[in-house]
Amino acid sequence: MTGGVVDLRSDTVTRPTPEMRRAMAGAEVGDDVYGEDPTVNRLEETYAERVGKEAALFTPSGVMANQLALRVLTRPGDTVLAGARQHVVIYEGGAAERNAGVRIDALADEDGTVSPDDVAWALDAVQHHQPRPTLVCVENTHMSADGAPWPLAALQQLRAAAAAGGLAVHMDGARLFNAEVATGTAAASYAAEVTTVMSCLSKGLCAPVGSVLAGPADVIGAARAERARMGGGMRQAGVLAAAGLVALRMVDRLAEDHERARRLAVAVADRWPDGGCDPGRVRTNVVTWRCTDTVRLLDHLAAAGVLAGTIAPGVVRLVTHHDVDDAAVDRAAAALAATP
Repeated sequence: MTGGVVDLRSDTVTRPTPEMRRAMAGAEVGDDVYGEDPTVNRLEETYAERVGKEAALFTPSGVMANQLALRVLTRPGDTVLAGARQHVVIYEGGAAERNAGVRIDALADEDGTVSPDDVAWALDAVQHHQPRPTLVCVENTHMSADGAPWPLAALQQLRAAAAAGGLAVHMDGARLFNAEVATGTAAASYAAEVTTVMSCLSKGLCAPVGSVLAGPADVIGAARAERARMGGGMRQAGVLAAAGLVALRMVDRLAEDHERARRLAVAVADRWPDGGCDPGRVRTNVVTWRCTDTVRLLDHLAAAGVLAGTIAPGVVRLVTHHDVDDAAVDRAAAALAATP
């Protein structure tokens, strides 16, 4: 809770913890474009080890990390298979088409997963004069599906279908560690099923800036060159990477966010029984539901000191995070219950 306001718009609104601020103030730095920032190097090595990949690259944002993966795993004109509601498809401003020059083939992903049968169909369609895909993108957790984590078995099946067609797989793991905590599946086990993986450090993990992309050493080397082309060289970025190192030590506490999100989901389902919010489906920190008058609802909540947001016309979202405690959840639940 910040300044008496319960901010549930996103887990990006978290503020650096006191430990992070101390780490940032004392960070050893160098020029990262020359590969000489020891704190950035340590963050990249730590993340790569955490997800079981050869190498990693620190980036200013999750969008840039996703775009770098697209740039190095495809060529202009290629087709990318991705869930219709994934971040890389609808929440990055058409960046994939502009930056990588690729065509997105949007697949059904209502439950947060992409069917291997759909991948197999797209590969078979090449024999019928349709474009050949070269990459599959997945999102874990899948924000639009109430932060649904991928079942590992489903991801393994998808990887098998992709591998049968020679396709690479990129995981937008902006909230990968939420998936790890919710399912008990190690981040490295998820990452073993994909070519590249990225995670945000600036969401529920409280770092002020930054995401990390990991994968094979040659792929990450190419991504480093593309990062420079996209203006992503950050020089003495150890000041930021120091916060990221602290963030990677905060993963276990995400369980608190998940429990608080389930409490909010119950309040939402009680007030909007036809809104499509199933508390039993909320396993991480995202709650969504349908509402006929979102402007009126958001205004009512704001008047009660609770900030919420929308992700589509008529779809409201609440996201729990480090700066939302039990008292804040109680206040938000009361405001939801009192919605006229």
